Amino acid sequence: MSASLDTYANPLNSRYSSKEMQYIFSPRNRFSTWRQLWVYLAESERELGLDISEEAIAQLKEHIYIEDDEFAAAALEEKRRRHDVMAHVHTYGLVAPEAAGIIHWGATSCYVTDNADLIFLRDALNLIIPKLANVIHCLSKFAMEHRSLPCLGYTHGQPAQLVTVGKRASLWITDLLYDLRNLERVRDDLLTEFRGVKGTTGTQGSFLAIFKGDHDQVEKLDELVTKKAGFNAAEISTSQTYSRKIDVDVLHAIGSFGCTVERIGGDIRHLAMFKEIEEPFEADQIGSSAMAYKRNPMRSERLCSLGRKMRNFGGDAEQTYASQWLERSLDDSAIRRITLPEGFLCADACIMLLNNISSGLVVYPAVIKRRVEAELPFMATENIIMAMVEKGYSRQDTHEEIRVLSHQAGAMVKQEGKDNDLIDRIKVAEFFKPILSEIDSLTDPSSFVGRSPEIVERLISTKVKAALQKYHDKLDGDVVELNV
Repeated sequence: MSASLDTYANPLNSRYSSKEMQYIFSPRNRFSTWRQLWVYLAESERELGLDISEEAIAQLKEHIYIEDDEFAAAALEEKRRRHDVMAHVHTYGLVAPEAAGIIHWGATSCYVTDNADLIFLRDALNLIIPKLANVIHCLSKFAMEHRSLPCLGYTHGQPAQLVTVGKRASLWITDLLYDLRNLERVRDDLLTEFRGVKGTTGTQGSFLAIFKGDHDQVEKLDELVTKKAGFNAAEISTSQTYSRKIDVDVLHAIGSFGCTVERIGGDIRHLAMFKEIEEPFEADQIGSSAMAYKRNPMRSERLCSLGRKMRNFGGDAEQTYASQWLERSLDDSAIRRITLPEGFLCADACIMLLNNISSGLVVYPAVIKRRVEAELPFMATENIIMAMVEKGYSRQDTHEEIRVLSHQAGAMVKQEGKDNDLIDRIKVAEFFKPILSEIDSLTDPSSFVGRSPEIVERLISTKVKAALQKYHDKLDGDVVELNV
């Protein structure tokens, strides 16, 4: 039996998130990225005139990808030295002996740990942003398809003026557009917030010593490494670390997205409870081990569960930032090893769920129509009163006739459990004969949805189109298959 079956497995890896996101925060990518950063540093130092041989650079480049057996060597060295960065400096030097003496030259541990974390944040954002654009694309198609299908709206949890199925979906789309903007913003901000080469307390003192007091060379080194890492600019002033305020901003955007997915999941669960809409349900899927007839909205429930977790990561980041002392303290390390990867693994999992759900939402027009018909007669009374007034009848007299018939119909619904027959009562009432030919048009559900279809069309043709333009090549519409 595999030893891994006897140890805790994070469900974000084993059940929920994509392999691509798991790799970004994997040990191999972490330590290979450290090595890449050491290459950037050595290359840049050599370009600026320091005594580093071509052979040293070549060996470093040849062994950027950390091999399996090197993990064991690094683990032994870390156990001995109790320092992960120095363990990997030593291990890298074993496979690049010509560079062993210049690896990490002038740097502090945060040169690799923090710059690598910023690279991971950037890459993770670049992974989820197009995926979110694809979800918005899928939901937009759903909203357009059902933009004119009337359904009950709800305020205070009670039936209210009619909307359409597509109009309700447009609320989800609008909120997801906010999330897309937030994630793009923090990603774009991140590109100008690289830590770069700053030294032990952010003074660049070690590099100033290496370059014999030449400030221009130190600044050029910072710029070279920053550009090689794919960032537009480095922050001017840092402590030993990059500011943990960056983590706050990033995880706030993730947490805000968590609020959205929990809200959407909750709406779908309510609609499934009403039997108006269902999430995808596979042919062999089991809803309940005991109640074979059930079709539980497990995807949306999982969406709510993960979204709830995502909303808490921002608080972790806030407290970590506020707890930092002066130029640095290490109480940020353990919590960040958890919150940064898990924040993005959660976000990735939720986007996969949203894609799967929005690509296969099932709408039941007959159920929706029946629910509308149960409430519409009461909503239509104002139209009927206005039509009678236009015929010259007293509003007060009409109101009284409607009131009496409404109470009679209400009693049938509440006391006898029968359908709402108010419209039928109005049709046979002598008082309403002047508008008998208009009753059907006055109670047509499509006349109660206002500009719902037009609002959906305008949203999709303007805001959605503009927001997704840059992702045109990635809007494949493929349905994400869930692990479980």
